[in-house]
Amino acid sequence: MKFFNRFALLILLSGLPAAAQQQPWSVRAANAAMDKWPNGVFSAPGAPPAWTHDQAVLLDAIEAAWRNTVERRDYLYIQHAVAPLIAADGSIPALSSGAPGLSEMQLGQPLMLLYGVTLKPRYFSAATALYDALQHQPRNASGGFSATPNPLHAMTLDSIDEAEPFYADYARTFHRPQAFADITRQFLLMQQHALDPRTGLLRQGWDQSKQASWANPQTGASSADWARGMGWYMAALVDTIPYYPHNDPGRNQLIAILNRDAAAVERYQDAKSGLWWEVMDKAGARGNYPEASASCLLVYALAKGVRRGYLPLRYDPVAVRGYQGVISHFVTAGANGAFSLSGTVQATDLGPGRDGSYSFYAGQKTVTDSPMGVGAFILASTEIENVQSAKIGRGDNVMVDGWFNSQMRTDATGRHIYFHYKWDELSDPGYSLWGHAFRNFGARTTTLYAEPTFENLRPAQVFIIASPDNLEKNPHAHFANAADASQIAKWVKAGGVLAIMENDTSFADLDHFNVIAEKFGIHFNSVLRMHVVGTDWAMGSFHLSGDGPIFHRPQDAYVKDVCTISVKPPAVPVYTHHGDIFMAVARYGKGTVYAMVDPWFYNEYTNGLKLPAKYDNYGAGVELARWLLRQVPKNANAAAR
Repeated sequence: MKFFNRFALLILLSGLPAAAQQQPWSVRAANAAMDKWPNGVFSAPGAPPAWTHDQAVLLDAIEAAWRNTVERRDYLYIQHAVAPLIAADGSIPALSSGAPGLSEMQLGQPLMLLYGVTLKPRYFSAATALYDALQHQPRNASGGFSATPNPLHAMTLDSIDEAEPFYADYARTFHRPQAFADITRQFLLMQQHALDPRTGLLRQGWDQSKQASWANPQTGASSADWARGMGWYMAALVDTIPYYPHNDPGRNQLIAILNRDAAAVERYQDAKSGLWWEVMDKAGARGNYPEASASCLLVYALAKGVRRGYLPLRYDPVAVRGYQGVISHFVTAGANGAFSLSGTVQATDLGPGRDGSYSFYAGQKTVTDSPMGVGAFILASTEIENVQSAKIGRGDNVMVDGWFNSQMRTDATGRHIYFHYKWDELSDPGYSLWGHAFRNFGARTTTLYAEPTFENLRPAQVFIIASPDNLEKNPHAHFANAADASQIAKWVKAGGVLAIMENDTSFADLDHFNVIAEKFGIHFNSVLRMHVVGTDWAMGSFHLSGDGPIFHRPQDAYVKDVCTISVKPPAVPVYTHHGDIFMAVARYGKGTVYAMVDPWFYNEYTNGLKLPAKYDNYGAGVELARWLLRQVPKNANAAAR
């Protein structure tokens, strides 16, 4: 396990002594799940591969754990679960019995991950097949997706979670901006028609025809406030909003819905246990009970909503109380990583003949170690483990350069897209995992594709320039000039935090870019160090002692083919390797500049899939992200305040 050192918070939440809790709960639960259900398979031995809702929830949770820890096992678990479902041509034989329904759309999320990391066409083809099937789903008269194959075309809260995060992910990645209006409509229809006006909570189902066995003859909504349905809906909100274009009007609508729902959920949190009851507004009623998976989903949605800046900080204590309740009431832990979660209600759908009443929900039995419940617990854990650290960068904008490094590639749709050291790029050259580290600290990540003038930099607190293009890598390179240097220096002087990370001359421009670097007493030298031949990893190994101003724990990192730095005031060296300066820092006005001889946090060397386990570039990237955010002046005079 890499980089997790949040034990104080976890021990507080768990009530366990340090010796008993050796790993974060997200890691412990994920490892136990992977041991219990090898390769993410839930079908009987010898049965053909099949896709299930349980599998979907668990794989989403394992992905969340992987993004936090970059453990190789997590990613391979997802790959081994999904790859057998997908044929070489991208068809999905496991779904060949009929047109995919909304529950099958959850397969799209791991497909998007696998395509993003590998760029293999079959994963794109499979994801596209699901997206196309989504366009032909049955709808009600208002355009809402039908949750069931029956002719009533009723909508449910759980179907929102099944479809909308994938719908938004695909639309964002593959240039379908028109889809966001439809995605917004799905959320709005349930908010408008499934709302219980007395409680502010949502009912699980809404049938526009009002003919379903469970539908209120006046409103079409079901009759009880089911906790897990509310959890699905709010989890879908926090998982969908991040894909929205920032200027899409639906984004603010969904954030407003999330805030209204969070207020209602807070009102019905059990004051004593911190949990939520199976039927939310009937705490203590005969047959009712606190439920584990709903409590976990609501904790996840509240904590992630705060971390992403959609909800105010006051919901963090609500989430923490809920999580501690889950640990106290439902978690059993033992030696050697043993983990068990009780209290998860079995599948509860509004099928034909079901009345959706209080007795219907309260009469459902709970089980232990449901994949759905364990998955919800892992999701909640990945967020709670970041509750404290997410305050470090709250409100800050970390902007990465797309001007000096503006390399493009052709994606699976034939469109030219920026890809090198960019937040949205999951494949090897991207910065998606480093961006995740910044977002775990509560910061927002954006990209500047225009020239970095003072005005264009004003919205940013941190600006990162990685490996500016030379003509060999980009025949249309934008070379730095004196005007750029003056504008960036003005922004830094006003309180901006600048990170400049070069490369060797075969991959990057040094000569022109030094015009900017020298403003701060930094010069990148046109030499080659750490040249690595093949997989002789030791040639790129360097050790961080952990006693410097930036890195506070010993760790081995890896760089390949780098330059070196020379400094003069105000810059000072902060890391040297065999006599060469590899890192420098300069204080300039109210701002700070960090310089490094390699863009060393790209996915190839942080995702845990290529480098030997001893190298922890991701852990170093998390430490640097924290340090950069802590350099931001927290006052009204900072550049972008």
